[in-house]
Amino acid sequence: MSAPALCLRGLSHSYLEGRRPRTVLDRLALTVAAGEHVAIVGRSGSGKSTLLNLIAGIDRPDAGHIEIAGERVDGLDERRRTLLRRRRIGFVFQFFNLVPTLTVGENLRLPLQLNGLADAAGEARLQNLLEAVELAGYAGRFPETLSGGEQQRVALARALVHQPDLVLADEPTGNLDAATGAKVWALLRALTESRGATLLLVTHNAEQAAQADRALRLQDGRLQPA
Repeated sequence: MSAPALCLRGLSHSYLEGRRPRTVLDRLALTVAAGEHVAIVGRSGSGKSTLLNLIAGIDRPDAGHIEIAGERVDGLDERRRTLLRRRRIGFVFQFFNLVPTLTVGENLRLPLQLNGLADAAGEARLQNLLEAVELAGYAGRFPETLSGGEQQRVALARALVHQPDLVLADEPTGNLDAATGAKVWALLRALTESRGATLLLVTHNAEQAAQADRALRLQDGRLQPA
């Protein structure tokens, strides 16, 4: 039996609020199967984005451990966490985070180059993804010339172009109007499913949470069924 895509055990994290420590994650546990789509909901400040940052190895937990496809993340040094993040994780952010001085094609080529995949097969994958997000022919455009919805569709393609095992999406439609957000969400679901990627979604959107395989609520530092 293959290892879960993601396994969290006893995960705890706190930070200083003024001079007092505030616990946002308290011995949290979660297991996500390969290919599963899991939505996490919760009030603002409950620790949802912190949880994604810990999983990605951007932040370090106070206690507990994190495994991605059986590999411990929390025990890796900074260089190895960066390599794991680069190779196995795709990010979709609320505010696109495209490099403004790079064209659409160059934004997508960047993760390919970092992973040594900037070859003919990688270029074909890039073009296929632009077609999948309905932006064929946009490779030479700069982000500032695109609408918000178009920029987020580029961000989806960038998150998937290097074929990550795990996609972390932090309010990916929170900066879009309802109709555009629904289109981006449908694309995110379809693209991750067709590629067999695991999706962990943080959202305030009840409809998106209901369409995931599983919805969990982060409250008082722990996850429970939403």
